[in-house]
Amino acid sequence: MKAPAITGVPGVASVTNVTKRLVGRKDSVLARKTVRESLVSVAGLIGRPVRDNNGRDIGHLVDIVVRHSADTYPPVSGLIIKVEKRKSFINGARISSLTQDEIRLSTTKINLEDFQRREGESLLDADVLDHQIVDVDGLRVVRSSDLYLAPLDKEIRVVGVDISFRSLVRRLFPGALSRRPTPEHVIDWATVASLADGSGVVRTSSSRSKLSQLRPADLADLIEDLEGREQEAFIEMLEPELAADALEEMEDDELQGLLRGLPAERSASLLEKMEPDESAEILRDLTDDHRESIFQEMDTKVARELRKLVSFDEKLAGGIMTTHLLITVETDTVAHALKLLVDNRERDISDGVVVVDSRGRLLDHIQVVELVAAKPTATLATLIGAPFPTAVTPETKLEEVIEEFGNNRGSSIIVIDEKKKPVGRILADDLVDALADESGYRGTSQGNGVLS
Repeated sequence: MKAPAITGVPGVASVTNVTKRLVGRKDSVLARKTVRESLVSVAGLIGRPVRDNNGRDIGHLVDIVVRHSADTYPPVSGLIIKVEKRKSFINGARISSLTQDEIRLSTTKINLEDFQRREGESLLDADVLDHQIVDVDGLRVVRSSDLYLAPLDKEIRVVGVDISFRSLVRRLFPGALSRRPTPEHVIDWATVASLADGSGVVRTSSSRSKLSQLRPADLADLIEDLEGREQEAFIEMLEPELAADALEEMEDDELQGLLRGLPAERSASLLEKMEPDESAEILRDLTDDHRESIFQEMDTKVARELRKLVSFDEKLAGGIMTTHLLITVETDTVAHALKLLVDNRERDISDGVVVVDSRGRLLDHIQVVELVAAKPTATLATLIGAPFPTAVTPETKLEEVIEEFGNNRGSSIIVIDEKKKPVGRILADDLVDALADESGYRGTSQGNGVLS
């Protein structure tokens, strides 16, 4: 298809592969003179006439439909126009030129269709304008005052979001200001996460990959700045493990509010991926009914584990421990222990493995350094020896745990049951969080338990 022209602007060369590489780079498409000079305001187009190639009025523009795919800049797939009292759809392939004053079609024969939203489409005016979006490069939540279209890769595409107050005033008070675009206030679409369409389905640009590079604390700040459905949509955009890490960094009251707005099934899936001690802390603060509805949606084993943790008082060792442990038997080889550590490397792995006897009773906690220095074929029994790990029971008071940390000066304390079997682990970070909660200040530290 021939590229639709934007009057007075030279054609733009094909950049199919180039646009995909622009995410995260300063030389975005908005830096190109041809693109900046061809920007057309979406807000300014709404209500403008749509004409055939003879200049005859067909109707007036109601909205612009874009298609989401792997493209960094979503192409216009169609127009919704008002013809008398009817809203009809025109395929975007029929657009021959687009200016701030009109849209001109390439034919006089128009097949008007009733508009039906298809999967993978969004309406720019209804779904994106005036909605919250995430500026990934700027690490901020902003509200879109306007959107800009430009010819790119032989199609008309969304290339930028205007967040300026001037554009907002121009929309609210038509004629008060010039209708010319203000590109100096435009964010490149490649760095924007547009969160939801009218049906609540997540719609994003290729900035999704950039989100995975952000720190959980930065993601938590963005989530807290969003509202309602857009908050949930943003979480859906993240990989499950990253979403769980971000939730662990949120302020308690913000997280409680978020969970109240999420379906129990979604809350359960997020809490299952968080550190057990963090999940338990959140669940304790929910109402009994809400907590139970989440438990019902969880894996049975995980729910049973979390129910037990929730039952412990937060001023006891059991209330701040994580149940993630790498447990080995004394007859296991060093090679087996190292493989466990490697297999679980994607999570914040412990500094070693817990060793138990044939009856599951705690024998030792062997550090990674010791494992690496030993022969792979040696059994863990040959490495057991002083200094032995400090152990407490789930009922040990917080004050005593603090004292044990002071005496031990290790990175963690093992929690054992009445049969001396390891049931959990208290990390220094967990202790800091517990002390912060007692003093009324919640910091950003978090537990780093390991998988069992």
